[in-house]
Amino acid sequence: MSKKSLIDKDGEVRELTEDDFKKFRPISEEKPALLAKIKKGIGERGRQKSPTKVPISIRVSPEVAEYFRSAGKGWQGRVDHVLKEYVAHHK
Repeated sequence: MSKKSLIDKDGEVRELTEDDFKKFRPISEEKPALLAKIKKGIGERGRQKSPTKVPISIRVSPEVAEYFRSAGKGWQGRVDHVLKEYVAHHK
């Protein structure tokens, strides 16, 4: 089975045929390492249809910043969680 180039003689991507589509395989089978690179990690979100949070900028002590950042990705979400708990208990 020969691989037909997806690029035509003019350097353009040619129209895909039914045979091309039959040869397609899931990326998880063909390139699992690539899939691992592009998968979202824990705490990462895709594009939001409508934002559910308000972007703000605050200043905190170095100890607070280090504490939350030391746990890795998702630290801003953890700060949000702590602040939500505070608000819930101080209404």
